Formats: sequence, structure tokens, C-alpha cells
Amino acid sequence: MDISCVLIPLLAGLIFGILGYYLGKKTSSKSEHSLASSLQSDLDACKTHTKSLMARISSLEADLAEKKAKPSQKKSILQITPTLLFDTAQAKNILGKKVKENDLKIVEGIGPKIEALFNAAGITTWHDLSESSTEKLQAILDAGGENYAIHNPSTWAKQALMAYEGKWQELKDWQAGLRGGKE
Repeated sequence: MDISCVLIPLLAGLIFGILGYYLGKKTSSKSEHSLASSLQSDLDACKTHTKSLMARISSLEADLAEKKAKPSQKKSILQITPTLLFDTAQAKNILGKKVKENDLKIVEGIGPKIEALFNAAGITTWHDLSESSTEKLQAILDAGGENYAIHNPSTWAKQALMAYEGKWQELKDWQAGLRGGKE
């Protein structure tokens, strides 16, 4: 038997085995990196969803605590809150800017992002905001993340009540002394 008949297939097998090992190792590291980035993006999506759910839970817990704190009353027809007429012209004359009805951003300290948080929690009108406790508002802010938790909503319900009742001059005077919604 000729040694070349055994040696050539053996060398070819060895060479292809080494090439296969290195190619497999190279593609395996790319696959692991792809898997890691995919898992990281899934984790980030879960964290965002969890934060949203926590905001909703905090809002519901605050509602529940508020309802437990108030004695239960059945509302009669006479207890239903009357709808006040909104006077755009009067608001513009006093505040010096155009005001949209139930624009929560009219309250000193509330911007578009906080307004969106409150809207998601069911606070969409000045009346809703005026009836919300400071604890409930703070719970919504806390659930929104650390960027929102630093805000102090202690004056927001009172400001919203003034806007709801059309007390524009009183609101303007009071806001002149506020910084970011705080006294």
C-alpha cells in the first residue's frame, strides 16, 4: 500500500478540521453577540412596559386610598358638579396668551410630558386635576420615573380649580409668586 493514499486524506481531513473549527468559532461569537443584543432590547422593552404598569398601579392605589379616606356618599342629581362656561377671550386678556380649555399646562409646573402622564392616569381636565390629592399626583409622578419624581404638585390642584372656575386674575397673581409650581 502506498503511504500517499493514507497521508493525503489524513492531511486534508486535518486541514479541513482546523478550518472548520476556526470558522465555527468565528460565526458562534457573532451569533452570541446577536443573541445578547436581542435579549438586551427585549429587557429594555420589558423595563419600559413595567414602568408604565407601575405608573398605572400607583395611580390606582392613590385612587383607592383617596376613596377610602372620603366617606362614601351616593351622589344625587343635585350633587353633580356643574359645568362652568369657559371664556377664551377673558383668559387671553388676563393671562396675555391664548388658553385652550382644560389645558393642564396652564398650571405652573406642568409641562407637556407631565400632562401626558396625568392624561394616561385619567386626569384630563382642570376639574379632574382640582379634585386630585397631592398624594395621588405625586404617586403618578413617582411612577413616571426619577425625572418626574422631583416635581412638587402641592399647588397644582388649587391652580387647576382657579382655571376651572375662570378666576384668571387670581391665578395670574398667584402664579407670579410661584417657581415651577411651588410656593
